[in-house]
Amino acid sequence: MKFWCLFACTVISESEAEACGRALQSSDFFIEEEEEQQQQQRKGLSGVKMVLDCPSSHIDPIAVQSPAPKEPLRTKLIIDTDPGIDDAMAIFMAFQSPELQVIGLTTIFGNGPTPLVTKNALHLCEVAGLSSMPVAEGHYEPLKGGAPRVAYFAHGVDGLGNTFPPEPKLRKIEQSSVEFLVEKIKEFPHEVTILALGPLTNIAEAIRKDPSFATNVDKIYVLGGSFFASGNVNPAAEANIYGDPDAADMVFTSGADIVVIGINLTTQLKLAESDLLEIRDSKGKFGKYVYDMCDFYKNWHLESDGLNGIFLHDPGCLAALLDPSLFTYRKGALRVETQGICIGHTLLDLGLKKWNGSNPWTGQPLVTVGWTVDTQGVVELVKERLKRP
Repeated sequence: MKFWCLFACTVISESEAEACGRALQSSDFFIEEEEEQQQQQRKGLSGVKMVLDCPSSHIDPIAVQSPAPKEPLRTKLIIDTDPGIDDAMAIFMAFQSPELQVIGLTTIFGNGPTPLVTKNALHLCEVAGLSSMPVAEGHYEPLKGGAPRVAYFAHGVDGLGNTFPPEPKLRKIEQSSVEFLVEKIKEFPHEVTILALGPLTNIAEAIRKDPSFATNVDKIYVLGGSFFASGNVNPAAEANIYGDPDAADMVFTSGADIVVIGINLTTQLKLAESDLLEIRDSKGKFGKYVYDMCDFYKNWHLESDGLNGIFLHDPGCLAALLDPSLFTYRKGALRVETQGICIGHTLLDLGLKKWNGSNPWTGQPLVTVGWTVDTQGVVELVKERLKRP
């Protein structure tokens, strides 16, 4: 066994000092090999490792084992989601990311009605082999009521590209999405990040239910809005914000630490057919599943946008969480239009002008908005995670 020799400052006799000096010159003393020494120095350790056989009772070598390496901290993550083809891709990516600890899924209408997307979330957990993953069902309609907008046309009648998966054996938990969100943020204050991939109804209700929610959540990453660009529902609005504009405005003005990735960026992120084939033909755990699911999605993109491939909306938002350096950001006060022909429009005040008088942006907390994106970097990150075995 190799030992660290720890010295305590003490007064010793002249004879003891001489004995120690002889020991230092004897074969009882050795220095570790140069390679190991350099390795320890790279780890920030200074000094020389040695064993000293000293006859003095005043200086005793103490055996100290090297401390076990600490596991890297993992981000606790709740995914608020409406799966959805690109939601499923982002969920699989999160499951394949060791730096994340997904502690639950909460569901919300959007790419399908809430009962359907809840079933899809349970199915995705089964596909991933995560039978103990909590799935909590969320609101069925926006804050102010009314029938939710659902995107069957983009995601198929089953929400997963008309692949018609079997009924899941897993069951949702008894708690609602709002109850689950509030409980976990209280249980782990300043430790939980939320990835919001659908309308923000559940999160707005959690903020309304618990006044401390906005300050105790670590971060909220939102896929939503379109900044200084066209929407995808109409020229004014993006789908997630349009799905519940009142909820979005409540969340953006709550004071929570929020990062928003709009479709002005995610429509720059594209997987071509060759990329999808690369994922399919890899040894990735979800490769074939993703490819089959995206067949319907590709056809819709071709019809809707003239695109030979698919946009990476939800995976792009997750990429900002996994590697923030792939984006640049701006901060500003963000409000959402809640009425009129521009309902759902997101408008950011960057603080470039000193306004004469107050307006609805005055005094509002700032949010972080993605400004530019490394398109190739995000595409490579998405492929790398989806190709993992």
